[in-house]
Amino acid sequence: MSSPYLLRRVGVGAAALGVIAAIVALIVAVFSSADGGASATPEVRTVSTTAGTLVGGESITITGAALDAVTHVTFGGVAASDVVIADNGTPTATVPPAVDFQPNTVAIEVMADTELVPASSFLDYTYEASTPIDKQMHYLLKHWEDYNDEEFGDLNSVGGDCANFVSQSLLMRGWEMTDEWYNYDAAADWSSAWGYVPAMENWLNSTPELGATQLSFNERDQVKVGDLVVFDWNDNDYLDHIQVVSSVENIDGETVIKMVGHNLDTDYRDLDETITVDHPGATGHFWSIP
Repeated sequence: MSSPYLLRRVGVGAAALGVIAAIVALIVAVFSSADGGASATPEVRTVSTTAGTLVGGESITITGAALDAVTHVTFGGVAASDVVIADNGTPTATVPPAVDFQPNTVAIEVMADTELVPASSFLDYTYEASTPIDKQMHYLLKHWEDYNDEEFGDLNSVGGDCANFVSQSLLMRGWEMTDEWYNYDAAADWSSAWGYVPAMENWLNSTPELGATQLSFNERDQVKVGDLVVFDWNDNDYLDHIQVVSSVENIDGETVIKMVGHNLDTDYRDLDETITVDHPGATGHFWSIP
């Protein structure tokens, strides 16, 4: 017959072993999670910033578990640039511009190759028109096709509306009308510096307090969204056209610039195509706007 004393000893031993096993399992789980080991499940928990400008460019940090395999991040389906994984496995990403520079709230998605990394809660990002350049670009992409002629008129009938449209955008950016640069009462009274490309060029050159800096087409790596592009179609020292930079991208080491403007009414017109296909041999330069 078994001894009650022996049974009690066996029972106590089994309970102790169970407790020890549970403690060991807990320690392994904690250390595996802390080290971001293979047993940790990838998960996004927070992003450092949930709102920003229409033109983008802000850097956000993504926190969570086992995120060292993140390859790209999207904002409303638009890929962020410069996705970098820090030494501690934390990803950062540069926010892309809002689509057509329009205010919106979009979903943030974090991807590891083709797999969506699950998030502990819904993550979104709000684009707001909060800076002067935001207001300029928001206006341009809103009216590149839908002219705001009730307020500023349409100068196509007197040679072209390109300078009129660019001037409107600078007004939205915070510039103020002056005795030399103005458009009153829907183009019933407008200055040549406002609506005529050569006169606008002379005005920019003679008004250094505006802070605009001229750059050659060879200096395009210094150009940014919101800057101006002036063209001489025939390379005869007579300026014909002006637009605003709407996109700057580095593609395979080359700076690709696109533009918004009137005559031709476009939202993302390619600079290189403009001076090689549309107007072969055309020259021009940029005005960098502070």
